[in-house]
Amino acid sequence: MNAHLSSTAIGAIEANRENLVSLSESLHADPELAFEEHHAAALLTNMLREEGFEVTDGVGDLPTAFDATFGSGALTIAVMAEYDALPEVGHACGHNLIAAAGVGTALGLKAVADECDVTLRVFGTPAEEGGGGKVLMLERGVFDGVNLAMMMHPWSFDRLESACLAVDHFDVTFLGQSAHASAAPSEGVNASDAMTLAHVAIGLLRQQLPPGDQIHGVITFGGDAANIIPAKVTARFMCRSRSVEGLEMLRPRVNACFEAGALATGCSLEMEEIAPVYTHMEQDHDLVGLYRTHAEERGRRFELDDAGAPLPTYSTDMANISLAIPSIHPLVGIDSNGAVNHQPEFAAACIGPSAETALIDGAVALCLTGIDAATTEPLRSRLLSRHI
Repeated sequence: MNAHLSSTAIGAIEANRENLVSLSESLHADPELAFEEHHAAALLTNMLREEGFEVTDGVGDLPTAFDATFGSGALTIAVMAEYDALPEVGHACGHNLIAAAGVGTALGLKAVADECDVTLRVFGTPAEEGGGGKVLMLERGVFDGVNLAMMMHPWSFDRLESACLAVDHFDVTFLGQSAHASAAPSEGVNASDAMTLAHVAIGLLRQQLPPGDQIHGVITFGGDAANIIPAKVTARFMCRSRSVEGLEMLRPRVNACFEAGALATGCSLEMEEIAPVYTHMEQDHDLVGLYRTHAEERGRRFELDDAGAPLPTYSTDMANISLAIPSIHPLVGIDSNGAVNHQPEFAAACIGPSAETALIDGAVALCLTGIDAATTEPLRSRLLSRHI
């Protein structure tokens, strides 16, 4: 690593520490759901415009997506910024930190963009939590010309690798016939019974699933009153597997459970896909190695990776990007007091001293990884040969 480039980039990030922390805290205080992140997108694009980035709003026909570009070098580095939140628990997956760290990474790389012969692009990617913003952007050509893509993700401990599962998301509706539950129950066709039977069938199916396959869901509407036979019941489900091929084998078995509920009760069944399929992830190992070096320089440790500890499991639309563009998606630990992602306590931990440290550490490590990728052969040449 060139000492001048490193110190210049880190200096740019540290000079903006207060602004980056403020950005993270502002996002955390105003959580917005998938495709509704108007305030978040405005905060990021305003900051990037002030820093000299050329910003295009609404890329990929997604109103809360953006592409912010700086420089004109041969190697194009993409930095991802997620900023959607979860229902009820807000930023319990730390997307406020992802977005702020993405901006911090960009500001560090901007300071050395000309010397590294890079074009820098910051992508605002909405709806990671079930909407597949990155997948839609990828399919619509937004990432064309990118040579490598980077982002960090908060976790309760540091990890380089993970078991990122392929996932699909779908809504289920059973339609029956309402009736008075006491006076005329025989006139009803109970949609709740259909959903109950489907749940039982899924519970029994789980025993025969291969390792890594998962099914989970929630009832989103269960009826109007206890004395009315439910004519409509709805649910939202997710299926996960180690690969898209595994997902393609799992999904028909899950569909059959819902079809069984409909058949047994006389209800009709509707199933609607609500997001693109998220794939499994393949991180670029050269980039992972560079990231590790720079994260360890910041005091991060990866004993769990070295010991072969069980990999964290989750799903993300960044996985689709990783199959198209050399990518990294490391997990950056915060002090969550035992809480895990998607818990209210984890959301609370995504602001404060530990979260601030993770934000800056992640931004610096990603930034220096980008500099190394741009200035090291044969890695630079390999990356230049890889783009959409």
